[in-house]
Amino acid sequence: MKYDSWIEFIKKNAKKCWNNIKNWTRRKFWRYQIWRWLAVVFLSVFLITSIYLIFIAKTANVGNLKTELEQSTEIYDYQGKKAGHLYSQKGTWESLDNISVNMQNAVLSTEDRNFYHEYGFSFKGIGRAGILYLKNKLLGRSYISGGGSTLTQQLVKNAFLSQEQTFSRKAKEIFIAMQVENEYSKKEILTMYLNNAYFGNGVWGVEDASKKYFGVNASQLSVNQAATLAGMLTNPSGFNPIDHPQKSKQRRNVVIDLMAENQKISKSQAKIYKAQSMIVDDEYHYESGYKYPYYFDAVINEAIKKYGLTESQIMNRGYKIYTSLNQNYQASLQNSFADSSLFPYDAEDGTKAQGGSVVMDPKTGGVAAVVGGRSGSHVFRGYNRATQLVRSPGSTIKPIAVYTPAIEAGYHYDSILQDNLKSYGTNKYTPHNWNNVYAGKIAMYKALAESKNAAAVWLLNKIGVQSGYDMVKKFGLGVTKNDDNLSLGLGGLTKGESPYQMASAYTTFANKGVKNDSHFITKIVDASGKVIVDNTSPSSKRIISTKNAKEMTSMLMDVYNIGTGTDAKPSGYTIAGKTGSTQSADGTSTSDKDHWYIGYTPDVVVATWVGFDSSKHSLTDEGTRGGSALFKDEMESILPATKQTSFGIKSASSKVAASNKENNSLWNSLKDAGQNASDNVSKSTSSIKKKATDLFDSGKQKIQEWLGQ
Repeated sequence: MKYDSWIEFIKKNAKKCWNNIKNWTRRKFWRYQIWRWLAVVFLSVFLITSIYLIFIAKTANVGNLKTELEQSTEIYDYQGKKAGHLYSQKGTWESLDNISVNMQNAVLSTEDRNFYHEYGFSFKGIGRAGILYLKNKLLGRSYISGGGSTLTQQLVKNAFLSQEQTFSRKAKEIFIAMQVENEYSKKEILTMYLNNAYFGNGVWGVEDASKKYFGVNASQLSVNQAATLAGMLTNPSGFNPIDHPQKSKQRRNVVIDLMAENQKISKSQAKIYKAQSMIVDDEYHYESGYKYPYYFDAVINEAIKKYGLTESQIMNRGYKIYTSLNQNYQASLQNSFADSSLFPYDAEDGTKAQGGSVVMDPKTGGVAAVVGGRSGSHVFRGYNRATQLVRSPGSTIKPIAVYTPAIEAGYHYDSILQDNLKSYGTNKYTPHNWNNVYAGKIAMYKALAESKNAAAVWLLNKIGVQSGYDMVKKFGLGVTKNDDNLSLGLGGLTKGESPYQMASAYTTFANKGVKNDSHFITKIVDASGKVIVDNTSPSSKRIISTKNAKEMTSMLMDVYNIGTGTDAKPSGYTIAGKTGSTQSADGTSTSDKDHWYIGYTPDVVVATWVGFDSSKHSLTDEGTRGGSALFKDEMESILPATKQTSFGIKSASSKVAASNKENNSLWNSLKDAGQNASDNVSKSTSSIKKKATDLFDSGKQKIQEWLGQ
């Protein structure tokens, strides 16, 4: 009894307490109008969210959607000629009249039966998706399970949004879908959907899917075939008839039943169709427009990093991208990289040596050609050694870090430098010549041509490391404060450079001291014809004077005439440039890690790197296969296609030889003049002596005659 009274007591007091709370809440709500404030807050949030979503829909560029889906992004060369097109999530475009009614009925019966009676979204579908969303929230999941998307919403998701399943993405999808319905007819929307749908095995669009799985055009699809393709839309990889024939047939039969429910076929027809076997016939042949893979990769990367586009936009928005590509140069480079005899021998473990080359127009800074690896090693947007390599440039930095600032400091091509084994600073930095031969004293042009390390460091020490460091930065190379030391003169950088960066720097010499911003893209035009990127007039800057650029070129010509680049010199052509190799930090290692070749004319700059990706391998006793044969082959293929503009100057060694010849000629002239003067004096003396003798004899005869009388 006592227990029951306690229960009653608790119930009574709990009820009283609850009534007090309820009464207090009611009084406070009415007193402070909390309901009204909650309504205001809710409506404000709803209004702000709606404005935001409307803004997203209005700025989604829906008006260009059809045009973007109809065409692939195309790449054009420097002459405006089409060079290829990018991979894209779209197939061969077909109008709705050329797509079987069976396919239309199958898709609408499966994906969106009310397609022609709704305005881009379905309240029933949204409700279903909302329930699933709440269910997932209760289960700790942060996504929407799917369902509820109309055919227009699916098109929007594929064309404009990511595949993430979140409430915010769903909201954007609905508003953009309504905007699509504003812009296009139902027929146009269905056409875009069928041409943009994914059907597995890398196939997009109903036309290519029809050929891939049944060997027919989209206009020829039977009910069975159409049901199979429509069934794949929810799971393209799991329901495709090539890889999963049994599951595909089961899914096909489900779609046939849905078509019967939707009264597109009769139940008796459905029974007949379901009993039929699945016959697959793959007649699809994909023709890649990715003709120049490394170049096209670089174009995509530049569009992303420099102009803020996404990969999806670039690949699928139907842009026309105009570039500096020279298709002749590019084809030549790719042919050279396909010839394994031009590359170093494989390492002992079978690892292949690699390479990267860049061809640049010095007058514009435009990249005319690029290859970032040997034939067969390309991966879409993978490692491009021509643009992404980070290696010490070795002696190819000497003209920039040492000899250019030296000329600006008053040195000349024939200035005498000290070439001795010498240590510098408290750390006893001791640069060695590659062959451990030292000339003692050597002319500057010869020290550069023969790549004398000791002379280069001596000269950098004389003019001051800061001068060299500032010049390297001026040329656009990415040095840091850690590189502000004497090893800079030999390419001893903290990070390193790529062939692209080195080619860009050397355009300064080739273009008489003026450096243009290096680039791939000159212009991008969207599907509607609007120019969204205009780089037709890239910026330029004078780095050094024309006079100093010409003097540098005169010295760099000797690298390939009498110096370290003689094996790489293209037959019948005059080029300037520099070779380089990297060893250990002090240059005493007997094995090279990297080989560099940079050469130029007034028309073109070519920079090539050869080596192994892994530092555990080295280039030993490779001969011309160490890079010189590759570079020579590249230049001999490219130079005939250039304007073959002359440098208009002589090499430094030619100027020295001419000066020596002139001096010898002057000395010989002076010598001959002295000899002639001596001969004339001798002749004059003899004549006087003869006359004196004759006079003496005549006088003597007359005296004798007088005495004889």
